[in-house]
Amino acid sequence: MTNAVEVRHLSKSIEGSPILNDICMNVRQGEVYGFLGANGAGKTSLMKTLYHIIFPDTGTVCLLGETINKGNNPIFSRIGSIIESPVFYSHLSAYENMELHCRYMGAGYENIMETLSMLGIAETGNKAVGKFSLGMKQRLALARAMLTKPDLLILDEPINGLDPRGIIEVRELLLRVNHEYHTSILISSHILDELSKIADTIGIIDHGAMLAEVSMKELTANGIDLESYYLGLLGGGGKNVESYPHGN
Repeated sequence: MTNAVEVRHLSKSIEGSPILNDICMNVRQGEVYGFLGANGAGKTSLMKTLYHIIFPDTGTVCLLGETINKGNNPIFSRIGSIIESPVFYSHLSAYENMELHCRYMGAGYENIMETLSMLGIAETGNKAVGKFSLGMKQRLALARAMLTKPDLLILDEPINGLDPRGIIEVRELLLRVNHEYHTSILISSHILDELSKIADTIGIIDHGAMLAEVSMKELTANGIDLESYYLGLLGGGGKNVESYPHGN
């Protein structure tokens, strides 16, 4: 089966300082892949290289079976994303921002209200996005990413700014999208508990290096919680990480 995301030996330095070091990653088709690391570990930088917002120095990226090269790639029309802080036209409403996204993507408007409703922001009417709370903007970013029912979602810290209820709602929504539409999801976070509740596979990055990719089923079967595994891997406590599973 073709991987939704396949990264091979990807490295990147900025002004002589490495930010990504020989990264390999495999996100299987139809799975939820949790990308875990502290702030500044390299999660966002890697996601930017997937879109070639940042161009890698070495290595290859394949998305949905297509090798990504410099320049526009039609495969991006099958991908929804949130990378870093989402940007909107602040004077326009949620619906109007979604209309503009449809025009950019060459899509119709028929899914806009349904998608806004899924994210709980269908009743915002003509309210300018500039007056939205941080949580509402994050919901709109998720709605925009999901609008065209993509085959792959790449989500960088999508629960930032959400209250506890919003976090639960987004988690349930992502699981439903994954199960009902078989959408592959790459989701980054530094919140271990949330990733453990949604992810099939966890990739752990630290100081620009991929330390491990591990199946949540393997961890559970071995009686290991994600926090202990993570701390053990980073040498910060927990059981001896050498006894833990490191592959899928």
